[in-house]
Amino acid sequence: MSEAHGTDVDTPIERDVMEYDVVAVGAGPAGLSFAIRLKQLNPELSVCVIEKASTIGAHILSGAVIETGPLDALLPGWRDNPPPICVPATDDEFWLLSKTGGRKLPVPPGMNNHGNVIVSLGAMCAWLAPQAEALGVEIYPGFAASETLHDADGRVVGVRIGDMGVAKDGSHKPGYTAGIDIRAKVTVLAEGARGHLTKRLIRQFKLDADSDPQGYSIGIKELWQVPEERVCPGKIVHSFGWPADSHTYGGSFLYHLDKGRIALGYVSGLDYKDPDYKPWEAFQQWKNHPMVKPLLEGGNLVSAGARAIVTGGWQSLPKVEMPGALLIGDTAGLLNVPKVKGTHQAIRSGMLAAEHLVASQLAPEGFDAKLRGSEAMAELRKVRNIKPGFKRGLWMGMLNAAWETITGGHSPWTLKNKPDWSSLDKLGEHEQPRRDYLDRTLAPRDRLAGVYFAATEHDEDQPVHLKVHDTSVCVTRCTQEYGNPCTRFCPAGVYEIVEDEAQGKRLQINAANCVHCKTCDIKDPYQIIDWVTPEGGAGPNYQNL
Repeated sequence: MSEAHGTDVDTPIERDVMEYDVVAVGAGPAGLSFAIRLKQLNPELSVCVIEKASTIGAHILSGAVIETGPLDALLPGWRDNPPPICVPATDDEFWLLSKTGGRKLPVPPGMNNHGNVIVSLGAMCAWLAPQAEALGVEIYPGFAASETLHDADGRVVGVRIGDMGVAKDGSHKPGYTAGIDIRAKVTVLAEGARGHLTKRLIRQFKLDADSDPQGYSIGIKELWQVPEERVCPGKIVHSFGWPADSHTYGGSFLYHLDKGRIALGYVSGLDYKDPDYKPWEAFQQWKNHPMVKPLLEGGNLVSAGARAIVTGGWQSLPKVEMPGALLIGDTAGLLNVPKVKGTHQAIRSGMLAAEHLVASQLAPEGFDAKLRGSEAMAELRKVRNIKPGFKRGLWMGMLNAAWETITGGHSPWTLKNKPDWSSLDKLGEHEQPRRDYLDRTLAPRDRLAGVYFAATEHDEDQPVHLKVHDTSVCVTRCTQEYGNPCTRFCPAGVYEIVEDEAQGKRLQINAANCVHCKTCDIKDPYQIIDWVTPEGGAGPNYQNL
């Protein structure tokens, strides 16, 4: 066997090997739904799900309002034992905000949540996992897949788990343990948005040769505990407008849960042009809006985090099959942007992959065509032009969205997507927008305080998992051309430009702060940052996000 990505096949390190019929990478809604459906259809198959988080759900962050149809199909009796946070949607509101107020607008058809439920996706995955295990699925949290394994013909034959106990300088610490090899007849990638193995495989197998570049947003979310009388369980409020300017795609969500809890967040499209834009600051500004602040004042911030959201849609779907492997869920790019929903698509694609593999005797070939002919892709095709329309500005985007909604997506054209990193204007070329920001009084006071509420943990003495391939660019070209936007777009304060007596200006990477959102990997204008997995179990420990 030969391993990809520079792994030495003659390495003297002895590795344990585990063998399965199928291994799924990622215990999110796609990976767990896939594993459950596979065992429902063929209990004899050996199925393993690995997850880089220390516990199932600890790295999962989403709005999240879900359409229940695919979950009903997967687990028909789930309502008898629902997830720990599961609040039926009762009321939708949609607002255009100004700095001091707002205008209530009709709720767009795609955002009508009648019949849907509000959940914590992290808690839902923790609820799904034991149901998979009851069917015989083996689930291993704290197992971070560092690379894929390939045979002599290049076919994917499994994954290698990252070594534990490696020091920052690459030496082996006393507790060093070599990562095991998990070999399988089929490997299913369910890593979520911007999966680092998926990114490599797309490049290796040229899976995006016939599709547009993928697009992303960053979603920043908090969970608050407030006096119970302020909360209307099931109420769903979305807004757009302030604090984003008319050329920056952005909007908020505010979901009333039960027991005095409110989930809220802000989404910024990573195709923004302004090199000085700060997604985390935009979120904090929105929280201090006069329509939001009274809900939160006197309450307590419980948990916070950030995650990339995949937004490219129909025209950015890569080929989802390759020799020995499949892509499902957000790692394939199935989120429906106008609906602000991807969980139903993740479950749907996971079930479809399971059904395909059982019918084909574990042959990945043909899954791409099956997915493209499915309801999941029909849904995306209808809305393919809505998100790209906002690249022309807010008002053109709104007009375009109205047209696409009226016509049911039957426009005879398909708007193109460009890579998010290419959209950033250089300093001096961008017309500085009027920020029109408020004084902030709500917690957290800064990004480092926000990191505390993500409960993120990394061993300081391990190799930095944010690989910057040429740091000299950071203090020369990037400083001059863009003013080091990594210091602004990262929601966790990972990147700093510091003065060093010996070296002068240099990039400092505070990797221990990282919440695994992947924004740097996506938005860096030189594409020299690679996010890779740190030691298994490291990273955020989200509570009910």
